[in-house]
Amino acid sequence: MVNFTDADEDLPPASPEEQYQDLLRALRRRRGFGLLFVRCSPVEAEKLVKQVKQDLSQKTIEMLRFEEPIDNLYGIVQDIPDRKQINFLFIQGLEYSFYKYEETKRQQGWDSEAIYSYSWKGVPHILNHLNQHRERFRDDFKICFVFLLRPFVLNYFIHRAPDFFDWRSGLFDFPSKSEDCQQEEFQHQSLNPEERSKQIIAIQERLEAEHHTPEEQADLLVELGMLLVAAQEYQDAIANFDKALEIKPDDHQAWYSRGVALSILGRLETGIDSFDQALKIKPDYHEAWYNRGLALSDLGRNEEAIESYDQALKFKLDNYLAGYKRWVKKLLVLEANKSGSESFDQALTSKLNDHKYCNKRGGDLLELGRNKAAIDFFEQALIIKRDDYEAWNNRGVALWKLGQKQAAINSYNQAVKIKPDLQEAWNNRGVALLELGENKAAINSFDKAIKIKPNDGQAWYNKACFYALQGNVGLALENLKQAINLNPEEYREMAKTDSDFDSIRSDQRFQGLIDIKSGVGSRESGVGSRESEVGSRK
Repeated sequence: MVNFTDADEDLPPASPEEQYQDLLRALRRRRGFGLLFVRCSPVEAEKLVKQVKQDLSQKTIEMLRFEEPIDNLYGIVQDIPDRKQINFLFIQGLEYSFYKYEETKRQQGWDSEAIYSYSWKGVPHILNHLNQHRERFRDDFKICFVFLLRPFVLNYFIHRAPDFFDWRSGLFDFPSKSEDCQQEEFQHQSLNPEERSKQIIAIQERLEAEHHTPEEQADLLVELGMLLVAAQEYQDAIANFDKALEIKPDDHQAWYSRGVALSILGRLETGIDSFDQALKIKPDYHEAWYNRGLALSDLGRNEEAIESYDQALKFKLDNYLAGYKRWVKKLLVLEANKSGSESFDQALTSKLNDHKYCNKRGGDLLELGRNKAAIDFFEQALIIKRDDYEAWNNRGVALWKLGQKQAAINSYNQAVKIKPDLQEAWNNRGVALLELGENKAAINSFDKAIKIKPNDGQAWYNKACFYALQGNVGLALENLKQAINLNPEEYREMAKTDSDFDSIRSDQRFQGLIDIKSGVGSRESGVGSRESEVGSRK
């Protein structure tokens, strides 16, 4: 979270995960009215709301998403059905109100400095409204408002709505990730020439306003360069990327976009150098790996191209098995290069005959929520090595996530038949059995997991959940205490919000266990769940 005392200016910026945990903590503490501001791209905003809804599932969370200008937010909120039940209201799309304002001022003859300097010469209607009605928002709505704002919109709030902005309880910053930049790049490409020209002129005007920080100027230069690439004005685009990199040499998006423009112009070696620079800064930048592979393929360096594509797939698996082969072959355009095609086929066949590789790829897909695709990889691993207990266990996790609980149990059974001391599989088996109502067998599975690895709190915690649901307070507390003793930060925090403990939540002994003052160690951030712990892979 941004520290408004500026006491931490010399500290390194918080990571996105730290920012997210700060936001979660602020939301958990909030009761009734509040104002939180989040600086992020529209793409990041969508992901953020989805994650918060998952992590705070016990709260009522709604979202207002605007695609047209608005002047009266109070009235819109007032008309929401059952608004009194809402804990958190996320608001996205206010930028449309500012686009309209800026266009109107331009038509009235305002110069760029007046429009973009955030001065008090004019105030957008929506900000006038918020400034004038902040007390009504506080008095009439027992809701925590979370404003998801693009950077230029946040600047408007800071400079032209200080009365409203000063009531904030927190400001959180989520810089655009590469995927966001790629989506914006796609949007640039989808604009018609007139729309693109408008945006180019608007950015050039902003740059001429001369009121930006160096970082803001670099970001505008990169965005301008991306628009120029979409307009096929590659030389001018490269010139803008170069200017941006003089200001901000660690901008991976600028290096990447520069590489794209150079490659299109046929300057492949220089383009590859730019992709390499982007990857030094952001090693998981799958688009840079992908385009680097294209450039290497065009140079006939097919073995290096394959390695680059494999890195892209490592970070962004869009296809698998047969689809994987077709996709990469298309990228390499190896139909016109028989020897290269044979080389690729040999490399791919080698990988798909490696059970460890298939298990790893399946695990990557599992983490991305691509459960059906993950199962294909795990089953490919099992074709190669039938006694791969990790693949059996991971296959069970994927089946369980798809709701196929009995099939998951069968998979776990195979895993523990091959490796009887596989603690993760016993624990996973216990969770699935509980959900099928096979309580005795589930407890036996948890007990075996505990016997194998008594210092792992997950099975203890799962037993506590089961006994709490059964109304057995004594055994629930006994097992929860074991879990908390092993990992007080994780399991105390989980128990605070886990609905499995609702029936015993008012018990003073339970309150004593989760009270951070009563035990060693505590953690204010990070809500876990037993589901998130299911499954393991090496």
